[in-house]
Amino acid sequence: MRGGAAFKFSLGVIGLKKIKKTNAARILDNLKINYDIKTYEVDENDLSAEHVAATAGLDITTVFKTLVGRGDRTGIIMAVINGADELDLKALARASNNKSVELIALKELLPTTGYMRGGCSPLGAKKNFPVFIDQKVTALEKISISAGLRGQQLILAPTDLIRAANATVADIVASGS
Repeated sequence: MRGGAAFKFSLGVIGLKKIKKTNAARILDNLKINYDIKTYEVDENDLSAEHVAATAGLDITTVFKTLVGRGDRTGIIMAVINGADELDLKALARASNNKSVELIALKELLPTTGYMRGGCSPLGAKKNFPVFIDQKVTALEKISISAGLRGQQLILAPTDLIRAANATVADIVASGS
């Protein structure tokens, strides 16, 4: 937790590798929000949330991924869903007051958000895009999101993420997910 032993450890040296503080972590610091940083070994061939969960020793039900879409009315929006779930683009369109939403092309991710695939966070992007978080998050005590860098996850309370991202909670995953 911020100010606690885990926070101090997370900012210290692990082995010979110093942890880089990301924009997302700085935002949480500025808001005085408690969080932990979990590091893991990155596999460039498998950047899936399932692999991140397994490699980092996290329960997949607590690992959330950030997807970036473009609404026909609102432009760029971010969707935060459980790593094992599939985004329902029609539900996201309804929640964001769009007629339709499409995921942006991978080549647009870095120039649009400042983040690369496998390291996209709903916090600290180039601009403050609207963020929509799936309602499943409300049933959890802690969740994990990308810290904005491959190999780092932020562990925090969902209510704190909702506040930090000024997010809207909505049912945005496909049925059966």
